[in-house]
Amino acid sequence: MHYTLPRGGFDAAIVDLDGTMVDTVGDFEAALNRMLTDLALPRIDRSFIERTVGKGSEYLIQRTLAQVGAEASRYDDAWARYQHHYLAINGRHSAVYDGVLEGLRQFATTGLKLACLTNKPTAFARPLLASKGLGDFFAQVFGGDAFERKKPDPLPLLRTCEALGTTPARTLMVGDSSNDVRAARAAGCPVVLVSYGYNHGEPASSAGADAVIDRLDAITLA
Repeated sequence: MHYTLPRGGFDAAIVDLDGTMVDTVGDFEAALNRMLTDLALPRIDRSFIERTVGKGSEYLIQRTLAQVGAEASRYDDAWARYQHHYLAINGRHSAVYDGVLEGLRQFATTGLKLACLTNKPTAFARPLLASKGLGDFFAQVFGGDAFERKKPDPLPLLRTCEALGTTPARTLMVGDSSNDVRAARAAGCPVVLVSYGYNHGEPASSAGADAVIDRLDAITLA
């Protein structure tokens, strides 16, 4: 499916990272299982990660500890080991989805201002974008620790619009999950989802976006 931007109707686009531009489940799998090994806890599988990512690293670690039957009191140690391992492997087990580079180039040719807004910590997001050759497309990059609250709260989108100098109604949100839809609706942004991301185990078509696309370059200008 294609999504056509009305000519003159948008000033900017905000694009999610994990599951939208880059398939990062391999990075999560490596870092989390190294963390669990350090803590002498059982490993987790890829399908659990695909259902769980998207709400920030804190939530991911909390859910991982619960999944393996560990006490919540082990969170601080788990967080420290996770950060250590993720920073070391960031981007090594991930790949840019087909159509992403082409889609970002199309955005750039339209003159749209671009921001990357992710629930991934900023210290993880910026190096990942750079390593995949995507960083230069974005005027702004905000991680899950950039604001007081994370998506699906609308605050990150509203603050990102402010940073871009745009209004929500003229700023397209592009993501992969119901988190992105809920945040966009509350902020007043139009929203499009990719079909291939990590929508908590649910099809993207069930999230209520304005459109669902199979590739980022399916977004075109009228």
